[in-house]
Amino acid sequence: MSRSNLAKAVLAASVLAGVSYVAAWSLPLSPAAELTWKGLGVGLLAVYAALNVRSLDGWLLTLVMAFGALGDVLLGAAGLTVGALAFLAGHLVAIGLYLRNRRPRPSRSQVALAVMLVPAVVVIAFLLPADRAGAPGVAVYSLGLALMAATAWLSRFPRFRVGIGALMFVVSDLIIFGRNGPWPDNFATGLAVWGLYYFGQLLICVGVVRALSLKEGTHTHVEA
Repeated sequence: MSRSNLAKAVLAASVLAGVSYVAAWSLPLSPAAELTWKGLGVGLLAVYAALNVRSLDGWLLTLVMAFGALGDVLLGAAGLTVGALAFLAGHLVAIGLYLRNRRPRPSRSQVALAVMLVPAVVVIAFLLPADRAGAPGVAVYSLGLALMAATAWLSRFPRFRVGIGALMFVVSDLIIFGRNGPWPDNFATGLAVWGLYYFGQLLICVGVVRALSLKEGTHTHVEA
């Protein structure tokens, strides 16, 4: 099997794992089995990114996805704080990736959205948790999350994949914070959290991989 076909197979396996993980919620699985299933979706995205690496940017994307998969597992294995630190590390790497690939001439509306996004996300995240003692920590994490999404939106990567994917990640995390506060903790919110998160990561990964491939082929390509 060629490397290209292997990458496609890994991507398909990631989608299968990410979509089917919802079934794990109603199965009598051991904690280890459920966490393995959970980590497979984004973990396989990291493998997909690695199979497409052609530059430092590709390795940065691989690291972003790897930290995401690690965070997925650590949330269940070690708790919210440890899992959040893994995700925060991934956000910091992603910010570096997006800053390395800044859009040369962003429009005023693109800049305005990115500028407004950061304080809006931090304030909303701070207000949502019922446990007010943990709200400052949530705000600090959300600053990294918001900067990740803002820099993704201002990057040369396609906004309708990478930019939207990053915003989906933001909404997923805000629902988590709200689920521990004013919003119900039920199947619907759990489905929203996982669906927005996994498909957001999928859009980011595929969007960056394809944009990097085009860049290295043409050296001038910028997608809308």
